[in-house]
Amino acid sequence: MGKEKLTLWMGLGIGALLLTMACERNAEIEQHTEDQSTDPGEVVDTTWSTSDTTYIWLEGNSASINGPGAVFENQRLTIQNGGQFWLTGTLNDGQIRVVAPDTSRVRLILNNVEVSHNSDAPLFVQTSLSTLIYLQENSVNVFSDGLSHTDEESNAAVFSKCDLSVYGAGTLHVTGHYKDGIASKDGLLLASGIYQINAADDGIRGKDYLIIDQGAYAITSGGDALKSDNEDEGMGYISIKNGTFNIHTGGDGIHGIQHLKIEDGLFDITCTGTSASGKALKAGQALQVYGGTFSINSSGDAVHSDADLLLEGGEFTVSTQDDAFHAESTLTVSNAAIFIEKCYEGLEAQTITLNSGTITLTASDDGINAASGSAETSGGPGRGTGSGGNNTLQINGGYITVYAGGDGIDANGSIAMTGGTVLVHGPTQNNNGALDYDGSFSMSGGTLVASGSSGMAQAPATGSAQPSVLVYFSSMLQSGTLIHLQDSNGEALLTFQPGKNVQSVVISLPQLEIGKTYTLYTGGSHTGENINGLLTGGNYTAGSLYQTFSITGSVTTLGSGGRPGPW
Repeated sequence: MGKEKLTLWMGLGIGALLLTMACERNAEIEQHTEDQSTDPGEVVDTTWSTSDTTYIWLEGNSASINGPGAVFENQRLTIQNGGQFWLTGTLNDGQIRVVAPDTSRVRLILNNVEVSHNSDAPLFVQTSLSTLIYLQENSVNVFSDGLSHTDEESNAAVFSKCDLSVYGAGTLHVTGHYKDGIASKDGLLLASGIYQINAADDGIRGKDYLIIDQGAYAITSGGDALKSDNEDEGMGYISIKNGTFNIHTGGDGIHGIQHLKIEDGLFDITCTGTSASGKALKAGQALQVYGGTFSINSSGDAVHSDADLLLEGGEFTVSTQDDAFHAESTLTVSNAAIFIEKCYEGLEAQTITLNSGTITLTASDDGINAASGSAETSGGPGRGTGSGGNNTLQINGGYITVYAGGDGIDANGSIAMTGGTVLVHGPTQNNNGALDYDGSFSMSGGTLVASGSSGMAQAPATGSAQPSVLVYFSSMLQSGTLIHLQDSNGEALLTFQPGKNVQSVVISLPQLEIGKTYTLYTGGSHTGENINGLLTGGNYTAGSLYQTFSITGSVTTLGSGGRPGPW
């Protein structure tokens, strides 16, 4: 990639670069008609006539060539010049090698090609300005290598030292016994096609960049499934516009060593790595998701950025042995739908901003944690537990439900909530709290219900614009026991059904007013719809009267226990 492209990418971002790259390649990608025949005599291109195409029949240990630019010798088909080459047939323990001038473009049209090589890459692009592989419709093309390569530079079954693009409506089946499945030492663009990749190491790797526009990908890999690993500034990024991905890997699922951007697609990712890897989505600098449907089962963090993580959309179902969403700097969520079935911590970053969307999570430790701590240096679970600091959690909207074994919402710093709904089914042990913050908690809008143990219970800070009530129960309320709040006119303000045993609850609602009187009940029944513990519609049948009380300030405490106030 030239300096001009790097400058453009730095100025406009991955999206603009993707557009630029697409504009450059679309003239190539869209040149083929959709109805090309498997008969070489009928291969038609909108810009290339049949006289411009060299036709090659691979015949096991030999080849027939009709046209210029290619020779066959010693089980090697060598593409010597730029141009368009149509291939079909089988080559045993042989190789297709491109050695065109570095000013020439090469198109390889694959129509049921099968090539194996016991000691090198069966498809090796050594030199060209760029090489484009077209997978002819309904064709199945197979490449496999051996357990070792005599040329160690060719670390993949399909290997290129220059820019490589693949498109078409056919299938590419690659087995990388040695290391990678498909790899380019420059850029790699996959615009369409069906891919079945089995690799000892990485599945698909574009060193400078990996851009995926469409296609269906089934990848099983010992290392990372999709990877870009050039650490130079402006390189090492992955951009996925759409596609279907079924990934099973012993490393990371999709890893951009610098950047990762996903706009849409269907992703089923399983990461079984037992080391510091095992992350489903990973980026070294910025990780951005704007859409897509994700089913993730990972041994490491499900979604991880060494710097910033932005979720502007997407639907996530996550089960992980470590954090679900972890960023070393900022984590921002807008319009995403997140369901975390299992994790150590749900969301963790130094600065967390939740603007909109839905989040439902179950964590063995903290649910949402604004904290500092490196995933790579602290040895896994337990990181980010330092107290104090400038870490912040900002909640502006969304419907957020936390089931936590540790702290429900934790900030080694401060919390501010301006809107949305937050429901915490918090810890049952007294060494953790439904809310835990070291600085301040400014409550100015939204619905907050935080239930849990009483030993470390906290309410939002005094001076908050919206009042809160902190209730201590003299005995443990059993899981499922309703907590009901109504005003002096008997109008229901809140009915909450905790999913765990409870000895304290914090309630903050926009309807609460200083000087007004309210009544709190426990038990009873409700006919309304239960959305993660919050009951709406229907009618409440009273249980036991707990207390009638007045709001006396920004924090009103009923009963005693927990940390001494004011907060």
